[in-house]
Amino acid sequence: MPLRRMAALVALLAFFGVGLALPAQAADKPVDLALVLSTDVSRSVDDQEFILQRRGYATAFQDKRVINAIRSGGMQRIAVVFVEWAAANMQQVVIDWTLIDSEASANAFAEKLLTLPRAYFFGGGTAVGEALYHAAGLFNNNGFEAARRVIDLSGDGRTRNGMPAAPARDYVVAQGIVINGLPILGEPYLEEFYARDVIGGPGAFSIPAEGFEDFANAVRSKLIREIAGLPAPTDTTLAALPQ
Repeated sequence: MPLRRMAALVALLAFFGVGLALPAQAADKPVDLALVLSTDVSRSVDDQEFILQRRGYATAFQDKRVINAIRSGGMQRIAVVFVEWAAANMQQVVIDWTLIDSEASANAFAEKLLTLPRAYFFGGGTAVGEALYHAAGLFNNNGFEAARRVIDLSGDGRTRNGMPAAPARDYVVAQGIVINGLPILGEPYLEEFYARDVIGGPGAFSIPAEGFEDFANAVRSKLIREIAGLPAPTDTTLAALPQ
């Protein structure tokens, strides 16, 4: 029955004092954290670097310290979605929202990361702002009710096209979402760019990877911190980024 006719019927029955049983809506599952893992696969990320990046996330979710961080929450469970992005209008959900509440479910998520193909985009560059807008929309109607909502954005470059990162960051933070960063260093001033234009929200932080070879260590430290809700690092002194 169309919604307009359903609403009219409900109003008519209510006028005559007759109740109508409507279909029950499934309640969202409560979790400690809803986490978007948003990763850069633009042209600057070659196949070997892509493998190191995917393997870094997989290794992190297989690490008992990450699993213990998940278990440290009140619900002892989190929800995660994994996204790959490049230029404007180039974002793809690789693994849709997944409940992780045990070592088995964490390992299953890691196995998918290791086996699913890369999201290939033809042309384009690095659209950090567009990636943030896209990630924020993934929290809508995702089936989970989260005490905290976090976007974990990693990449090896600054914005090359699409909307600027800072306005996107401001929009996302206004929705009550925290953005943490994982810059993969190599490009000049990338760490400063993430600190100034990307991360935001209460307790937001950025942990850099010293190249793709260091990515696994950086992502593990970052996941433990954001899953457990630990305070941001106190040493945030950075050089000024040229305008």
